[in-house]
Amino acid sequence: MNAIARMPARLVCFILATFSGTASANPPQPLGCLIEPFRITEVGSQIIGVIESLDVERGDVVRKGQVIAELRSDVERAAVAIASSRVESNAEIQAATAAKVLADQKLKRTRELVAQEFLSKQALDQAQSEADVAHQRLAQAREQKRIWQRELQLAQAQLELRRIRSPSDGVIAERYLSPGERVEEKPIVRVATIDPLRVEVVLPAALFGSVRVDDTLMVTPDTPNNAPRLGKIVLVDRLVDGPSNTFRVRLALSNPGGELPAGVRCTVDLGLEKLRSSPSAPAGVPAMRRGIEERKAF
Repeated sequence: MNAIARMPARLVCFILATFSGTASANPPQPLGCLIEPFRITEVGSQIIGVIESLDVERGDVVRKGQVIAELRSDVERAAVAIASSRVESNAEIQAATAAKVLADQKLKRTRELVAQEFLSKQALDQAQSEADVAHQRLAQAREQKRIWQRELQLAQAQLELRRIRSPSDGVIAERYLSPGERVEEKPIVRVATIDPLRVEVVLPAALFGSVRVDDTLMVTPDTPNNAPRLGKIVLVDRLVDGPSNTFRVRLALSNPGGELPAGVRCTVDLGLEKLRSSPSAPAGVPAMRRGIEERKAF
């Protein structure tokens, strides 16, 4: 489906009336547009489970990383508790450390006695072997401790999978499930990012190259209590739709505090003065602007 087919009928009329060959006879009109959430995310779970708690409703404001829902996790919590107990226990390392200290002391005494010729070299070899074994047992105890720490991390990660968090700041646009329901492929909630908002505008190919990323255009919401505000261009299509001879531009509209609701209609002022003075404006654009100004002066 091409870009022009997805636009409202009155927006198509705006485009044709503004940029047709008779544009010099009629002043251009702002283009119609729709203010939408910048991003809409269907939030689900990567594992199957039953919802234990779900504390958000439609319209609630959420922050990135906030826990939206939790799945039943009795087994996972028990695994974390067991792994934590193992990590917190130091008995094995303490026993291995005591055995090492004792073996080192015995080895030291044996060397002294061998030097005094009270013991044979065979006794020294045996004491040395016992010390080596004690050192190895302590190293094994420490390695086992590290393994238990990794097992704890694994258990905590598995438990964390049972917590569903918001992927971004936004509002709950829809809640699909309730506590007690099973989560499989269906999403749990829909999160809409409303700061910034998104405005999609379809422009004629004659203006390709006249608008760039980071340019600003004036957006006027079609609501009585919201004044016009500047939108920043964040995306300019690099492809022109052949059948309609148009391309799309996306604007980001700052919306601190969610003052402006998403879903309202709007109009976009293309900033004709800027286009006229732009060195990259198409050759036909300045002439069209002069014709408009001459008509206004007459």
